[in-house]
Order: sequence, then C-alpha cells, then structure tokens
Amino acid sequence: MSIDERLLARVALRDQSAFHRLYERLADRVYRFALSLLRSPHLAEEVLQETMMAVWREAGRFEGRSKVSTWILGIARNQAFRLLRREEKGRRLPEIEHEASDPAEQSEMSVRVERSLDALPPQQREVLHLVFYENLTVNETASVLGIPPGTVKSRMYHARRALAKELT
Repeated sequence: MSIDERLLARVALRDQSAFHRLYERLADRVYRFALSLLRSPHLAEEVLQETMMAVWREAGRFEGRSKVSTWILGIARNQAFRLLRREEKGRRLPEIEHEASDPAEQSEMSVRVERSLDALPPQQREVLHLVFYENLTVNETASVLGIPPGTVKSRMYHARRALAKELT
C-alpha cells in the first residue's frame, strides 16, 4: 500500500492529520491541473479547495482501482467543469489571468510555447498537462478523463502536430 493510500484510508476515518499530509502532498498537482483547465489562478484555487473538500467527504469511496493521485485529479476535473457550468449559467467568466513575468527573463521560445499551448483546444491541453506535467501514463490519463486510452493517444497526436506546426 502506497503512502497516499495509507493517508487516504486514515482520512476516511476522519484523521485530520492524515488529511493535512495528503493535502500537502497533492495540492500543488491539483492546483496546476485546475489552472491548465481554467487558465485562471483564482478559479484554480477554488477548484483545489472544492476538490480537497470532496476528498475529505468521499475518502471512504476510493476503490483502489487507480492511484490516489489519479482519483483526486479526476475529482478536480469534475470540480473544474462544474465550476465552468456554474459560471456560464450565472455570470460571465472572469478574464484569463496570466502571472506577470518580466519579458527580459523569459526566452522568446518559452513565450511562443505558452501561447501555442493556450491556443490548443481544452481537451488537447488537458491531455498534454496530465501526460507531460503530471507524468501520468496513457491509461492513468484515460482514467482521469473517463475516456478510452485510444482517445488519449489521438488527442496527444493532434496536440503534438498543432504545437509543432505553431512552433516551426
């Protein structure tokens, strides 16, 4: 049993210390994933908080068919889309926020890569984030997204082609 599985089992028993440790271990990954989907630090923080509250409530439902981090990223994805639906129904989405950066410190290529990633369709950007930034396998990515592994591969293929075209 992994550390995360042991912590989640203790969270299911309402162990606050275990919850804090699990939060510390995974919060950054959840936040970065939410940010890749929503493109807004404020909304990504909201998704992080909602996700971790759901983990606290639902820890006993973890079935062990995937890694704990994969399960939690799936919850984060659902929370992000729930937030988007709520935003679309009630009020306008906030403007996309980008972290301020000094252009002199960023290379031209990194700026081009960031712009190219922003131009990708959300489904392709989501797959790229999970595979390259979260280091999930194709099967783990498919589990998080609730899609077949072949669809993950297809989205990766099209995303890579679009990035290569944009960057050449």
